[in-house]
Amino acid sequence: MAEAHDLENTLYLDLKDGRVVIELKPDLAPNHVARIKELVRQKFYDGIVFHRVIDGFMAQTGDPTGTGMGGSGQKLKAEFSREKHVRGTCSMARAQSPDSADSQFFICFEDSRFLDGKYTIWGKVIEGMDFVDNIKKGDDSTNGQVNDPDCIMALCVAADAA
Repeated sequence: MAEAHDLENTLYLDLKDGRVVIELKPDLAPNHVARIKELVRQKFYDGIVFHRVIDGFMAQTGDPTGTGMGGSGQKLKAEFSREKHVRGTCSMARAQSPDSADSQFFICFEDSRFLDGKYTIWGKVIEGMDFVDNIKKGDDSTNGQVNDPDCIMALCVAADAA
């Protein structure tokens, strides 16, 4: 276990198979990191499903309706960077408008460099990527929509963990 990281900028994402450790990147996206931590501390993400999961691409979550159309109701201004979308990258989902990210995010299963500079990267999985790989995948014919999807058991800021 690598415990030398800043616990205030580390998330513990508990999935059905185990704990995933995410290093937050406030240097890249300070407003997104602050908002995600705010939502995490409100327990917003606990129990939310991975509604869109595409094998070899990414797992998306953060919509309380489970449809891909919902959010927390607070849009964020884009904080694009030169950071690359690689395996383990945590990045914001959004609609057509660059400034439409809210609470939905995705974790990349594989390098997805075609997303670079178009989505706000706010973190990176530093432990437990094998648990992310085990998230139930969706169907290609439904653009990754998942029947009976896996959910976030709990998501917390490491500094708050008991």
